[in-house]
Amino acid sequence: MIVCFIFTSVRLTTNRIGMNKIYMKYSMLLMCGLFCIHSVAQQNVPLKLWYDKPAVKWEEALPLGNGRLGTMLYGNPQQEELQLNEGTVWAGGPNNNINPVTATVIPEIRKLIAEGKYAEAQAIADKNVHSLNDGMPYQPVGSLFIGFPQYKNVTNYYRDLNIEDAVATVSYEADGVKYKREVFVSFPDQVVIVRLTADKPGSITCTLSVKSPQKHTVRSEKNALVLTGITGDHEGVKGAVEFEGQFHAVTEGGAVSSDSLQVSITKATAVTVYISIASNFKNYRDISADEHQKALQYLQAALKKKYTVAISEHKKYYKKYFDRVKLNLGTTASVQKTTDVRLSEFATANDPHLAALYFQYGRYLLISSSQSGGQPGTLQGIWNHHLMPPWDSKYTVNINTEMNYWPAEVTNLSELHDPLFKMLDDLSHTGKESATKTYGARGWVCHHNTDLWRITDPVDGAHSWGMWPMGGAWLSQHLWEHYMFTGDVNFLKQYYHVLKGASQFFVDVLQEDPEHHWLVVSPSVSPENTYSYNETQRASITAGTTMDNQLLFDLFGRTIKAAEILKFDKPFADSLRQLKLRLAPMQVGKNSQLQEWIHDWDNPNDKHRHVSHLYGLYPSVQISPYRNPELFEAARNTLTQRGDVSTGWSMGWKVNFWARLLDGNHAYKLITDQLRPVGTNAGGGGTYPNLFDAHPPFQIDGNFGCTSGIAEMFVQSHDGALYILPALPDQWKDGEVKGLVARGGYEVDIAWKDKKITALKIRSKLGGVCRVRVHQPLKAGGKFVMKDAVGENKNPFYQVEALRAPIISPQAQLRKTTLPVSMLYDVSTEAGKEYTFVP
Repeated sequence: MIVCFIFTSVRLTTNRIGMNKIYMKYSMLLMCGLFCIHSVAQQNVPLKLWYDKPAVKWEEALPLGNGRLGTMLYGNPQQEELQLNEGTVWAGGPNNNINPVTATVIPEIRKLIAEGKYAEAQAIADKNVHSLNDGMPYQPVGSLFIGFPQYKNVTNYYRDLNIEDAVATVSYEADGVKYKREVFVSFPDQVVIVRLTADKPGSITCTLSVKSPQKHTVRSEKNALVLTGITGDHEGVKGAVEFEGQFHAVTEGGAVSSDSLQVSITKATAVTVYISIASNFKNYRDISADEHQKALQYLQAALKKKYTVAISEHKKYYKKYFDRVKLNLGTTASVQKTTDVRLSEFATANDPHLAALYFQYGRYLLISSSQSGGQPGTLQGIWNHHLMPPWDSKYTVNINTEMNYWPAEVTNLSELHDPLFKMLDDLSHTGKESATKTYGARGWVCHHNTDLWRITDPVDGAHSWGMWPMGGAWLSQHLWEHYMFTGDVNFLKQYYHVLKGASQFFVDVLQEDPEHHWLVVSPSVSPENTYSYNETQRASITAGTTMDNQLLFDLFGRTIKAAEILKFDKPFADSLRQLKLRLAPMQVGKNSQLQEWIHDWDNPNDKHRHVSHLYGLYPSVQISPYRNPELFEAARNTLTQRGDVSTGWSMGWKVNFWARLLDGNHAYKLITDQLRPVGTNAGGGGTYPNLFDAHPPFQIDGNFGCTSGIAEMFVQSHDGALYILPALPDQWKDGEVKGLVARGGYEVDIAWKDKKITALKIRSKLGGVCRVRVHQPLKAGGKFVMKDAVGENKNPFYQVEALRAPIISPQAQLRKTTLPVSMLYDVSTEAGKEYTFVP
């Protein structure tokens, strides 16, 4: 039986902006004698962020975007602001940041590390490793302001963002007139469109004006404003990105006039404002495009369409991505409340719908900030209002950029990975300069940051972050993951040179550890962390960190496999096999933890936000409860020692960790930690009122990390089988998810009740043996054969590479791994067919 909450009406009344009361009339609770195989009632609850007051702060405004353009909508009845971004508006111009001094000190740093003189090595690195610049900041274009008369009385205020169709609305009543704003950033037309309407003819009187923090000019033309500007100089690099914004108003009725600063509209019945923005950027080497002509072409094409056609085509484009995945966890009375109130109550209230909304919000943000032909999402996606944003809002590739794209494959948004792949191709060229000049090596390298200009040398000095040459190694894993989910051999061939070049660099720079004779990366760091040694000395610079070793195990192994699949480059693949045998194994330290460094330096009281040495648990596939339970338990101990509350993105990563540890309740606990209003987690991050992740400040990676973590709670496909509901929390005992994707090209629909599967559908895109792991007996729901699985999975997408045996400290006390009972079934699938399983 389903409990349905049915409300006859909702009326929002505002006497003054910022002083709001919500009056709701609703019917009594109805007990509906309905039965549905999916068992939970959510179908009529839209996926919306909604509020009963305008945004005052940027983190309360609502984000809209199309991968190239971004806007933040505030919704003030008296003066609307649309803060604007365009993905190629960055400070500076074409450059790389290589300082030749760095190359001269690397041999001495390596020598000191080999001698165990880590503090001395750190001092030399800190003094001498300073690149020519630390990367350019991503910058805003400016804002469009729409000014309205000073209303005497504003009531029934409402503001929302519907993530089912990527349209935001603002509505209110003022002086007896009902006003509505509808805003979207058109995917097909490449413009921002604002529609102003009223329920009484001739009621819209407003002004349009534009401001920008950049060097700029504004001029008016008939019914239009034109903003031209150039981005700023930064750290010795002259600003060279020229941009233009064209703001055109189309009115229905009324009068239009303009002066040098604004366009004035009087007594119109409806107004549609089109915003077109473009820059002179072509690629990281070429800024010779005509920004005026680009913006004009977008605008002229958009003006030829009726508004109803434009919004319909926009929704159709967006929904072809968004509608691929459905998540239904049920609803409670909490859905009646505004999103900011739901956020503040989530940790103590029963609000499964907010978790589903947050999951889908991550998908919405990825669709809106990453589209083929554009730039990858930055540290803030495509939304930024600062000339000097936190960490320059560029690409931090020691976790954050990678995290942005964790949901891409598993949540059925594979095409949105494309901007990251294009950036990788760029870096494989600019990174050759760093490899040659800084390290004297072949191949290519990138450190922990890059930007629009694809810089590749250390950023922000050495310290605990800059001397980390593993950025390219980590980013390259996304190429392999895309192949694992899609089976696209042509894609693998297109990007093989990136994998090979990244591997080739390490072939040349690996150093022999003097103690164990392992091959290690030196110098390097475990991202942003420090260690103590000899009781009193501290450093970050070292050799052979666990994360580096894990990354190289993956990079070499996946490059070898790619060469095998493509049937070429055998000599190079063979050389990698020999080197891979000499990589350092993982180690378990005296505190029963997975060691972070080559020596047992870990502090069990360390609560650092980065848990880099658990890369092997997630996003990598190296640590398994079935294949190496000692490492599985050591990873659990490490995560327990690090604690839960941390920065927002760190908590998002930990949702994935606990899902991989098959602990759904702990993963859910991390979700409740992340979904707390910023400022309420002592010493940690949280979430802003518009559901942006808070480091703090805003970083979008936490949104994406939590979305991928929730997906991992429902489906995992990394450990030799397609694992159904591996980490389902008690709070989600009933639910349904459709459209998640597993490695090997499987698309999965699951329904469950009381944590038991009631229906399972698997669509096979590539064919092959589908091995399914479940916690209950299932049988075929159609004419196909299910067999109990025996031996290793023959499906090439599910073959697991064996690790070297870990080295375990004699002081470690590892508990025996206890796993839930599970069943393994094999089904031989055909491409294009669907397979249904029932209890």
